[in-house]
Amino acid sequence: MSDINFKEVLLKPIFKGNPVTVLVLGICSSLAVTVQMKGACVMALSVIIVTGLSSFVVSLLRNTIPNRIRIIVQLVVVALMVILVDQILKAYSYSISKQLSVYVGLIITNCIVMGRIEAYALGNKPIPSLLDGLANGAGYGLILVVVAFFRELLGSGTLFGFRIIPQSFYDAGYMDNGLVILPPMALILLGLIVWIQRSFQKDLQEK
Repeated sequence: MSDINFKEVLLKPIFKGNPVTVLVLGICSSLAVTVQMKGACVMALSVIIVTGLSSFVVSLLRNTIPNRIRIIVQLVVVALMVILVDQILKAYSYSISKQLSVYVGLIITNCIVMGRIEAYALGNKPIPSLLDGLANGAGYGLILVVVAFFRELLGSGTLFGFRIIPQSFYDAGYMDNGLVILPPMALILLGLIVWIQRSFQKDLQEK
């Protein structure tokens, strides 16, 4: 794989071809797990690991999987990765696992994971597929972290649970915006990110 292709595979899904803002995939979890930065970062890391490893394993098996059962095999691989991630979270970070609730398990239904396996891993070698999976997971994670940053800061005045907005602001009359921590605001923030990206990325603008 040439250097140019390497950069495209690794960087395009994070910026110009972001799976959330460009392909509009994985929207549900961006609304559900972005109330706090800690949960969003863990969810982002989980999706990066699952997407990367699933693409890698399916690429290794691509020449041995009969076409008629490829979806079943893909689901089994993704489910295995999700179970491993979920069990590791429960073992080493139970509080975060409990906070994320069912959403880690629902990674198996995330269109980004299956989409990259179908669109890339089935037709490419393992290492490029691994990089493609990691990059698309990172693109998804970036949006989660950005949305969570504003929701936690404006909705709770904290980041990662640490107080950011000084107490003097509250003494002067400042109040946390409770609307920001509600799901509709996550959708609005996501819409603003899409609008900003399309304002600068001319090829995404509709004629």
